[in-house]
Amino acid sequence: MMSFGLVLPTMRAGASRELIEAGAEVAERLGWTTVWTTDHVLVPRAAADEYGRIYEAITTLAWVGARHPRLRLGTSVIVVPQRNAVVLAKELATLDALSEGRLLVGVGVGWNEPEFANLGAPERFSRRGAYLDETIRLWRHLWSGSSEPFEGEFHRLHDFVFGPLPAQGAQVLLLVGGRSGAALRRAGSLGDGYHSSSTGPAAYALRLPQIRAAAEASGRDMPHLSARVNVRFGPTGGSDYILSGDSAAMLEEVRAFAAIGVEHLALGFEPREPDAFVAAVQRFDREVVTAADA
Repeated sequence: MMSFGLVLPTMRAGASRELIEAGAEVAERLGWTTVWTTDHVLVPRAAADEYGRIYEAITTLAWVGARHPRLRLGTSVIVVPQRNAVVLAKELATLDALSEGRLLVGVGVGWNEPEFANLGAPERFSRRGAYLDETIRLWRHLWSGSSEPFEGEFHRLHDFVFGPLPAQGAQVLLLVGGRSGAALRRAGSLGDGYHSSSTGPAAYALRLPQIRAAAEASGRDMPHLSARVNVRFGPTGGSDYILSGDSAAMLEEVRAFAAIGVEHLALGFEPREPDAFVAAVQRFDREVVTAADA
């Protein structure tokens, strides 16, 4: 059965504490399973409209998780190569421990080269895929409680103690985002799930053979499938996929996602005023989610 989550309104002009709380409250009240945050830190001016104002992803989840104990907490997605992988391991383990095992970690390599430079890691942009691959292995090593040495290209750990462990241990679900061939292979060979963005069911379906082949080649099960999509009632234009139209059209798209094996939709809504945001979420739940569950 399809489950639904809410992309918290943490970014763009109008994002506020009150708006984020309104989103978390309505998601929990409606029985949606998960709330998701978006990760950017210091974008150049060219990306200011979308990401110039953005609440930090992990801190926001900690705040929301403490206030809303029935919600799972997801990152959609953390740009791992922009950050210190060991510090991230500690932050995420702490969040999972304090939330009693409610964390989902979506990860990606990022796309904004100037942001890497702004964060003091310009040289890592060209090696960001290798950095993410190693980080996934490193996190599972640390989160398992192992004290054995870790030897990688970017990290060499010999004398260390890591604690507290995540409540889920090394079983914290790692969802790989991205649409490149490398990202799809990473999802199959290393990830527990694949997490798309701005992609409709037809385009999503074309990625599945590559994910499945990578999983089979690595002796692993097909990963869980989820999708992040923006929602807009009424017609829409532009090149990016948006779940749009009337409720019947939206329901048809939700069922198309389910038909190809997508188990979770993370839904983003446009309003940046609390009452309007809540109204949009409630309308989608009433007109689409209820019908999808019928």
